[in-house]
Amino acid sequence: MNQSHSGYVSNRVLKINVGFLLSSGPGHNHDSTFDVPTVRIADDLTANYVRGPIRLSRTAEGILVQGQLQVGISGECYRCLDIVTRNVTVNVEELFAYPSPTAAEFSLHDDGILDLAPLLRAEVLIVSSRGFLCRPECKGLCPECGANWNHTTCTCAEEAVDPRLAGFKKFLE
Repeated sequence: MNQSHSGYVSNRVLKINVGFLLSSGPGHNHDSTFDVPTVRIADDLTANYVRGPIRLSRTAEGILVQGQLQVGISGECYRCLDIVTRNVTVNVEELFAYPSPTAAEFSLHDDGILDLAPLLRAEVLIVSSRGFLCRPECKGLCPECGANWNHTTCTCAEEAVDPRLAGFKKFLE
């Protein structure tokens, strides 16, 4: 598979020609397996990989896409800002309407090309919307100097006391 100079393959690998299913009529299906290396799904989302089985079924309304894809994505830990890579499972079940009605979220045009990128982007963003945590015991960042407490220690947090909590400090002493 040709990788571009930027390190990822073109998102054209997520476009599937389903013209043969459209001409076959309702009741026909096609099974396929994705094993795609780093791919830029959209301008704001790059996946380290996309893997898994997918089934395309012709219905009277269009093409039903079903599958369970493993997608590798990277992001920042919401406590310490370290880069975290996670495998997320994306369960896909969506009807791509054909012929293309105006109200359908996902549809096929007359060229018979089914573009999985918008669906995959939406599903990955939903699955990863809670953010990333590098590990359950992540210590986070110092609110004063910004030091990552997982990698270093600082003395600012011991010296500075939030004025709203000063009464508790006196109580503890």
